[in-house]
Amino acid sequence: MRDPAALTAPGFDEIVAARERISAQVVETPTRESLTLGEIAGCRIFLKFENRQFTASFKERGAANRLALLGENERRAGVIAVSAGNHAQGLAYHARRLGIPAVIVMPRFTPFVKIENTQRLGAEVVLCGETFAAAREEMARIATERGLTIVHPYDDRHIIAGQGTIGIEMLEAFPDLDTLVVSIGGGGLIAGIATAARALRPDIEIIGVQAELFRGAYERWQASRGADERAGCASGGPTIAEGIAVEHPGALTMPVIEELVDDIVLVSEAEIERAIVLVLEIEKTLVEGAGAAGLAAVLANPVRFAGKRVGLVLCGGNIDSLTLADIIERNLVRNRRLVRLSISAPDKPGSLARVTAIIAELGANVEEVTHQRAFADLPVRYVRIDMVISTRGSDHLEATLSALAAAGFEAQLRLAG
Repeated sequence: MRDPAALTAPGFDEIVAARERISAQVVETPTRESLTLGEIAGCRIFLKFENRQFTASFKERGAANRLALLGENERRAGVIAVSAGNHAQGLAYHARRLGIPAVIVMPRFTPFVKIENTQRLGAEVVLCGETFAAAREEMARIATERGLTIVHPYDDRHIIAGQGTIGIEMLEAFPDLDTLVVSIGGGGLIAGIATAARALRPDIEIIGVQAELFRGAYERWQASRGADERAGCASGGPTIAEGIAVEHPGALTMPVIEELVDDIVLVSEAEIERAIVLVLEIEKTLVEGAGAAGLAAVLANPVRFAGKRVGLVLCGGNIDSLTLADIIERNLVRNRRLVRLSISAPDKPGSLARVTAIIAELGANVEEVTHQRAFADLPVRYVRIDMVISTRGSDHLEATLSALAAAGFEAQLRLAG
């Protein structure tokens, strides 16, 4: 059952109380300036490393606060939630710590690694339905049947208050931040941070970020200001930012967003992927798509943030290793550090050796090579050499292409196919 007292948004005093309540149960993660990211973005960047919580997500804060406020009978009966991600793991971890039985209902399509991680943290996992809607119905049924307390991932005042503690910590570390940029899924994170930030710094700018494919809060925010852009907008689909892939913002969180947030911006999948790799390369820390969305927004809007002191929340670090590998490789391709060439060469001994020698002399590296005779659209006695090579970037690639051309080899960059 939902606690009726949880169905209104919290005030700043509740966030302060939540901080005291959970201070010994969650990590007070560092907030640090990233000089290199700041140079790239043209502003000063201050990162809040919430990916360093035990379960690698800010969700622990809200879960710890909600569980701490349960009555004795509620603790004995246990809690239940529907989630396929960070909320499941954060709730499972803190429920186990407090000795509270926890049930997590997950759709059947949930990756096995997330199921396994949640079970390892002590929760009972129930797989049901092919959609979140079906899983949510099963959760409600089980909650009624067993008398369990439902812990909503974002539409709960105690959850929002727990997430808001991040805002207090960021402004204590750097009181003169100009702007906070926070990702939005259901809205619990930004609602809590915005409530805390407005109380401490009424003049601070607060910007929300959504993935282009899941823009429910963006559309609602636009409509509230008379700029209804909902017609023809994309909704849903595969996104790297699955942590904020929420179709509709919360009934509690959206009014807070409309009142306290200055703007909401959208970021593309490519922009999020780039931000993930930059944080990995520069800060040596792993973030998921939702955790990189804030940086993606800053990089995509350099004029807007130029010269400002910008606080970003790296809100989660749970990303599949194979997905990460794909993102890194795709980013190498975008930056011309991994390219595919199609080279025309005389079909005679030594041609391939000469091509590879030129590439080696320029300091590039051959990753793959294929000889095409029958399938090459070239004159007889010519061969097409298809190569994947790694370079140091666009300038290095141009130097390599020029050297091949000077030696009589026609080389073309192949972007697809």
